[in-house]
Amino acid sequence: MTDRYCVFGNPVAHSRSPAIHAAFAEQTGQEIEYTAIEAPLDDFAGAWRRFVAEGGRGANVTVPFKEEAFRLCEVLSQRARRAGAVNTLVLGKNGQSYGDTTDGVGLVRDLERHGVDLAGARVLVLGAGGAVRGVLEPLLAAQPASLLVANRTASKAEALAADFADLGAIRGGGFDAVEGPHDLVINGTSASLAGDLPPLPDDLFAPGATAYDMMYGAEPTVFLRWAAERGARTVDGLGMLVEQAAESFFQWRGKRPDTDPVLEALRRAL
Repeated sequence: MTDRYCVFGNPVAHSRSPAIHAAFAEQTGQEIEYTAIEAPLDDFAGAWRRFVAEGGRGANVTVPFKEEAFRLCEVLSQRARRAGAVNTLVLGKNGQSYGDTTDGVGLVRDLERHGVDLAGARVLVLGAGGAVRGVLEPLLAAQPASLLVANRTASKAEALAADFADLGAIRGGGFDAVEGPHDLVINGTSASLAGDLPPLPDDLFAPGATAYDMMYGAEPTVFLRWAAERGARTVDGLGMLVEQAAESFFQWRGKRPDTDPVLEALRRAL
């Protein structure tokens, strides 16, 4: 019987995960079925249990269910514990649900693809929500010289930084605490999709700096356009999407796909 996987979300019809995993499966010779399932907002756990009862072996989890996926797992990876969220579910042979988060790994691998050296870098991360919490551990593991989390509500950024203070040189503050120059600036807010931009200084970027937006689209986000005008190299989050999916696929199937052709095909389709 073909092993079944899915992505849970609400809404989820727009998800590119089925196309990504179909491409991974074809490339690696794995016979799987991967679909998108819109779970009810009030019963994610029930949706996962029904999927397992119907032969499901694993799942990706997107908004708004990552925290609920975290709570239902019997076993959690260290990085999922840190993130307080799960985007990858694996059904163990013992019937237990194993949870991990691959978002941070996906981000770091995409930065590596673009030649960004995190070791010793001055890093600024904008936002203090779940998307940012999910990537801080892998970013700090790469040993940047400093990492500032900046958020409209300073106390939220400060609390988030405190949670990760044992892992490296991290601090949090409001946007008024932001001073340049930085070697890497990561936008982890969704504000730029709405055409909004945090108040940021014009001298934010060091020479040769990279601006990275965790969002992506057919056109550059407001943040990336602003950064390009100030001399930064710009990268959107499509590669992060593909790389986090590749890590999930590896956990399920033990095969690591080549992400380059999948990313190129997705880019053409935007």
